[in-house]
Amino acid sequence: MKNMTLEQIAAACGGRYCGPKEKRNCEVSEIVTDSRKAGEGCLFVAIPGARVDGHDFIPGVVKAGALAVISEKDLGETDFPYIQVASSLKAVKDMAEYYLEQLGIPVIGITGSVGKTSTKETIASVLAQKYRVLKTEGNFNNELGLPLTVFRLREEHQIAVLEMGISDFGEMHRLARIARPDTAVITNIGWCHLENLKTRDGILQAKTEIFDYLKEDGHILLNGDDDKLSTVGEVKGITPIRFGLNAKNEYYADEIQSQGFLGISCRIHTPEGTFSALVPIPGRHMVYNALAATAVGCVYGLTLEQIRRGIESLKAVNGRFHIIETGRYTVIDDCYNANPVSMKASLDVLGEGSGRKVAVLGDMGELGEDEAKLHAEVGTHAAGCGIDALYLAGPLCAHLAKAAQTANPALEVRHFGSREELQEALGGLLQEGDNVLVKASHFMQFEKIVAALTEGNEK
Repeated sequence: MKNMTLEQIAAACGGRYCGPKEKRNCEVSEIVTDSRKAGEGCLFVAIPGARVDGHDFIPGVVKAGALAVISEKDLGETDFPYIQVASSLKAVKDMAEYYLEQLGIPVIGITGSVGKTSTKETIASVLAQKYRVLKTEGNFNNELGLPLTVFRLREEHQIAVLEMGISDFGEMHRLARIARPDTAVITNIGWCHLENLKTRDGILQAKTEIFDYLKEDGHILLNGDDDKLSTVGEVKGITPIRFGLNAKNEYYADEIQSQGFLGISCRIHTPEGTFSALVPIPGRHMVYNALAATAVGCVYGLTLEQIRRGIESLKAVNGRFHIIETGRYTVIDDCYNANPVSMKASLDVLGEGSGRKVAVLGDMGELGEDEAKLHAEVGTHAAGCGIDALYLAGPLCAHLAKAAQTANPALEVRHFGSREELQEALGGLLQEGDNVLVKASHFMQFEKIVAALTEGNEK
């Protein structure tokens, strides 16, 4: 890792180097916080947790070949190097900030209430047509996940696409300090994390903390159709670039047509010209992702043809509207997370399918005092989507079920108290050839339903 000797790392995180003096200038091969991933030449960061203390694994990682460890404890005299710090988690963030500075590559930081991951995937797919890109994997978008993503960067990478997720004030400020983005992309301001952020204005305030460490010559890309983001004006002398479906935006789309589960086609307009593309993942919301990726592509010098190829080569990831043909059902795995906006969007896509359409839904979390009302609104929406059955689990989904039945008495609606009860009943409820949408907030563990429906049958 470039400029990551033990001496440099100790200075970067304000730690005290201990151990053999001759190893001060040794460079680490990688930085890990999971002892199972420790290998030859790595730096292991021992983080104390509520259930597991990373310090307990120090002997094992040293035996596995770790060059050194970071420890909050004084380990005394050792025959291996360690860096003692006041806070291991803060050291992780300090090291990531320092390391990213050493690489000096452009960083695209992506945040928003809904669509961060799919937007990140689309932007990375487009930029990969010209650059060697590293992107956030999975849900590594918080104060530990972001540094771990940064530590995966190597000198051969030319650009980083980093997802940045928060749930409270101040978090984005700390994430932005690590990433120091050249380009900030905000997808929208929705209703996530209302427990802490209280209102959409609070969410806007928290998300726009990303500007705190934006580079002086950077770029701001905003969803111009979002009522809250439309209030954001010039920041640090930077005029935001806006994308959306409205033709007033610099980047906009028209001729939008659903192609069923094959995706959605559209014509994209840019200051450099227009082009048509098929976004290979269904949903009208995917057009916004394609527009954000187009704007980023233009900022970083891609041709419109390169941008089109990047959009059309996009692949779905597990848990994010991943369509799985099992031979018995078509399962739409969208169970990574859920909120009212994404739930309605996924129901809309399901309604466009052919054959019998079944929504298997669970509770949505972190919605604050309006959680019952917001679940009911999704139920009313589901009733008008043209789906055939609604199978629900969780106490909050009782409000969803009641609203759906009230709005459309002909719709088959069944509600279960838990995910386990729903999962057990599904075998007798589903029919061969069904299109089955599976979606809930992550804590509901609906990935277990996907596994049960697809195990041994996925094609």
